[in-house]
Amino acid sequence: MEPIRESDLREGDLLWTPTTAVKEAANLTHYMRWLARERGLAFTDYPALWQWSVTEVGAFWQSVWDYFEVQASATAVTPLPSLAMPGTEWFPGARLNYAENIFHKMAADQPVIYYKAENRPLISLTRQQIYEQTAALAHTMQQLGIQPGDRVVAYLPNIPETIIAFLAAASLGAVWSSCSPDFGSRSVLDRFSQIEPKLLLAVDGYDYGGKTFDRRAIVAELQAALPTLEHTILVPHLAEPAVLADTMLWDEALGNGRAQRLVTPIPFAQLPFDHPLWILYSSGTTGLPKPIVQGHGGILLEHLKATTFHNDLKPGDRFFWFTSTGWMMWNYLVGSLLTGSAVVLYNGSPGYPDMNALWQLAEESGMTYFGTSAAFISACIKAEIQPNRQYDLSRIRGVGSTGSPLTVAGFQWIYENVNAHLALESLSGGTDLCTAFVGGARILPIYAGEIQGASLGAKVQAFNEAGEPVVNAVGELVISAPMPSMPLYFWNDPAMARYKGSYFDVYPGVWRHGDWIKFNERGGCVIYGRSDSTINRQGIRMGTSEIYQAVESLPEIQDCLIIDLELLGRESYMPLFVVLREGYVLDDNLKQRIRHKLRQDVSPRHVPDDIIQVDDVPYTLSGKKMEVPIRKILLGMEMDTAVNPGAMRNPAAIEFFREFAAELGI
Repeated sequence: MEPIRESDLREGDLLWTPTTAVKEAANLTHYMRWLARERGLAFTDYPALWQWSVTEVGAFWQSVWDYFEVQASATAVTPLPSLAMPGTEWFPGARLNYAENIFHKMAADQPVIYYKAENRPLISLTRQQIYEQTAALAHTMQQLGIQPGDRVVAYLPNIPETIIAFLAAASLGAVWSSCSPDFGSRSVLDRFSQIEPKLLLAVDGYDYGGKTFDRRAIVAELQAALPTLEHTILVPHLAEPAVLADTMLWDEALGNGRAQRLVTPIPFAQLPFDHPLWILYSSGTTGLPKPIVQGHGGILLEHLKATTFHNDLKPGDRFFWFTSTGWMMWNYLVGSLLTGSAVVLYNGSPGYPDMNALWQLAEESGMTYFGTSAAFISACIKAEIQPNRQYDLSRIRGVGSTGSPLTVAGFQWIYENVNAHLALESLSGGTDLCTAFVGGARILPIYAGEIQGASLGAKVQAFNEAGEPVVNAVGELVISAPMPSMPLYFWNDPAMARYKGSYFDVYPGVWRHGDWIKFNERGGCVIYGRSDSTINRQGIRMGTSEIYQAVESLPEIQDCLIIDLELLGRESYMPLFVVLREGYVLDDNLKQRIRHKLRQDVSPRHVPDDIIQVDDVPYTLSGKKMEVPIRKILLGMEMDTAVNPGAMRNPAAIEFFREFAAELGI
């Protein structure tokens, strides 16, 4: 097996500079010219524009409303009466509907959704097809008694029916929430039981990695365990007819294709700006996942801004993000329809039949923006594929990466193996705001290993221990001015105790996100991992991502997890757990190479005390390494308190650490 070539780049090396043509065509440039013409505001560069957007918060968000000509039956006198957080009131008095704005922006003369599943050909749907089905389903939902505020939940994969079901629910003012069908029943019930749904949309099975998974038993279990559930609509997938009690089939819900649905208008309920749109969930590594409620107006303005100004999407673009319906990126993907671009959906494994599956889809669909995760890029590197030698990827003008920090090697691989002219936008944000608050800006250069900067309207800063903003130093990631997509509240948290404790317990009036971040003097930034799992050795703090980047660059290492066990009154103990690629063994030579790599790339202080082989690293359902729960287990916390197996992608992986904790005897 040939070794993986280490990156020739270093963090901060210039990779890409926008040409004059790119700058002229950029949506940011158009917006700046609009501000000069309509507001008399002249900005010479992105930093100046950003500074205005986070200083004159109300004026900025009012300009977003006006620039995009938001469809609303009533407008607000002021965008926000107060900047106080939490509980900021946005656009009081405004009435609108998120789904109506989606349809208003959809292109009428070209496909709006491209969809591909494993072993099935690419298909497309037009605005008319989506409108007809949404109207029919919304009419059926009304007949079933769905009213504004009722919860409509989905146990569906990333398919066109899911988008149609969401749009129908949102058009009525119902509150949407979804889980991917790879979630087990306990994980789904931990989420849905908290919000007491009235209607369930579900699939009877799904394909992944060349295998078919029957989900009828789980759907029946959900029906039995959700006492408020009154109706179920089933999207059939399995070859044999689905047989479930008290269930309406999808075609029946659409009127079995009756012609009258063609003239049935969608009843877009006109709702307050802060009417709940959907409920997302925290990872829920301890206790039940937190149900995060976000509103029609706040998500509308944020997604208009983010997808247009930061992803630079335009009518005619084809926007893809590999995601499941259990991750906020699915919601963000739907939001990209606000730009007039089409979305590309994929339902299946990104590695089936091999790691070229999504790159083949890029060519077939004419994809112009490829959204993925740092983990997928890393897997492509490990698989040693070179997709631009097999597929025409020249139409891709943007690649987005999120989920975890993208390594310098990941930056280099994209430019060498996709195309050299695209803008590689590493971005970060979260479920909590359903957006990226640091990410791309098409008029700025791109530097290896860096995120280009804070997004417009997002006053993201690094705070030191004294609560002061710092530059060129790692600090706590905070947001010190309100954003409209911040949660309205957590469901069943009437005093907002959980909400305030999650974000505002460290810096009153300032959102603390829980990540380490460093900004440089030009505004670029690097995320260094979770601040509550930071390594602190001999007074030197280090984000775990830097350690992972070094260790996982070795060809033998598939994955790893590092835990710093700071013990009161004793010397710190820091083990490194590694998953090896097939065919390798953890011998003394490999251990020595790992230690040398960390000593060289990170620091001698961050060389682990032990290196231990494991079969699997524990992950949350949203794909995050479970550093904090594992640390708690190794420090002696009871399993039931430290971790919720239902919130894990691979709960069997936890057993090793339970046994290891017993051996430590801490």
